[in-house]
Amino acid sequence: MSQSKPLIAKFDSTSVVAVIGAGAMGAGIAQIAAQSGHRVLLFDKNEAAIFKAKESVAIQLHKRVLKGKLSQENYDLCLENIIPTYSMNELAGADLVIEAIIENLDVKQSLFLELESICKETCIFTSNTSSISITSIASKLSRPERFLGLHFFNPAPVMPLVEVISGLESDQALAKVLYQACIRWEKKPVYAKSSPGFIVNRVARPFYAEALRILDEQGASVSQIDELMRECGCFKMGPFELMDLIGHDVNYAVTESVFHAYYQDPKFKPSLSQKSLLEAGFLGRKTGRGFYQYDSNGDKHIPNNLTDLPIDRKWTESKAPEGLLKQIQVTSKQENQQNQLSPTKGLIERFLNDNFYFDNETNQDLEQQIVTSFKFGEAHIALTNGLTATERAKEESLNNLVLFDLAFDYSSITKLAISASDNCSSQALDDAYTLFGLIGITLIKLDDIPGLVLMRTLAMLTNEAVETCLQGVATGEDIDKAMCAGVNYPQGPIAWGQRVGLTLIHQTLVNLQLSYGEDRYRPSSLLRRLSVSGKKIVNEPAH
Repeated sequence: MSQSKPLIAKFDSTSVVAVIGAGAMGAGIAQIAAQSGHRVLLFDKNEAAIFKAKESVAIQLHKRVLKGKLSQENYDLCLENIIPTYSMNELAGADLVIEAIIENLDVKQSLFLELESICKETCIFTSNTSSISITSIASKLSRPERFLGLHFFNPAPVMPLVEVISGLESDQALAKVLYQACIRWEKKPVYAKSSPGFIVNRVARPFYAEALRILDEQGASVSQIDELMRECGCFKMGPFELMDLIGHDVNYAVTESVFHAYYQDPKFKPSLSQKSLLEAGFLGRKTGRGFYQYDSNGDKHIPNNLTDLPIDRKWTESKAPEGLLKQIQVTSKQENQQNQLSPTKGLIERFLNDNFYFDNETNQDLEQQIVTSFKFGEAHIALTNGLTATERAKEESLNNLVLFDLAFDYSSITKLAISASDNCSSQALDDAYTLFGLIGITLIKLDDIPGLVLMRTLAMLTNEAVETCLQGVATGEDIDKAMCAGVNYPQGPIAWGQRVGLTLIHQTLVNLQLSYGEDRYRPSSLLRRLSVSGKKIVNEPAH
């Protein structure tokens, strides 16, 4: 690292911020800084883009005025703070430069080489890049220590997360300055080390990848997977809805970038189904067609050539075995020695509240146990552990095995995915429908796929988050914070995985790897260790 260091006397509301690139992201970043009192120099080679960007900011701020969230005085002040700039030389007085231009390494390097000859030595250089190495961009500079990443999420004025990214030579004192600036801008910053995908674009890959793989294998339909991830996972949007919203050109490009950056690691492998949409020009909402088709009102439908699989939702109390209607036999339990929540706690409570009787168990015993399987009528019913129901039925010498998926909170769900072993009888399936139907849960029967939908997705998300922590990209706390603030996860994947139990998460990955015979599902060495020790990475309270 260069021996000379930037001298930072201060960075406060009087500091001048230069935003380079007047597209949607640049305009949003300019709005954030201007609202916080900074004088903002907005530059773009396309002068019309600068005018359009300031007009866009004015429209967004006016909406806030109409809603009573912004005073007319602050509206006027914010717009006055954004100063259209038509020459790079006018950026000489900037204290912070935030670049938001095309995602091209050579273009970014050329820009900052020019800025280095214009801006003062104490100016901090940052890029809003979502995928290019901060170390690579800084490598051509004579002062690489003053270069960092400042990754906002779209739309920047709305999304709270900012990733403060350090390259190999970035000055950590500057990272702290940027972190504190983001807090003053009412954002939620996290520290990250420059690596492919940083935090969010890396850790989030399984959310899309597992859904795409299940679809490719005809294990479940587009709408089934989206419905289950919303209903059982408490995600704001299902993976296919979200990919359509992001745009398949953008989402596929990020996946491909991360895949190649990690030397074709199979866990980041792109999907041929998504590539086909890209080749057809079906980019999602912006073209009116993606996995869904969108009408003029924005309502979505399944395209005719992507006919949805039928949804199996039936149960009938009349088919319940006589005399066993409220009787459940616990077939697998263990002492809760680590004082963790049982992954099925909410489900067991619903049975108890509906006056079900558990053979040879008391309510107090059940509260102190981790119950993962039970028998009702002819059905052996168990929480999935990553094996197919058919594999597990053979391994455990069970007939009529029905597996059910994970849920974020069983106490509130109305739908749940199940799968059945190939030798499962129709009566056993009816019994499963009856059992869950009596407590208000409609079952969606999927093909016998390993790990069902939410369990395998969470296992992969937790695994990637733990591996990201292991590699020193970010702390466990910052990873969880980033996934909640950046992509609206209901709980950080590490804290969520700990709540479910890292032993079960690890076992699910081992079984997925066994079922598929692929390195894609290999457990992180840190996850394996934690599953044995019971130690936690984060101490976020369970939801």
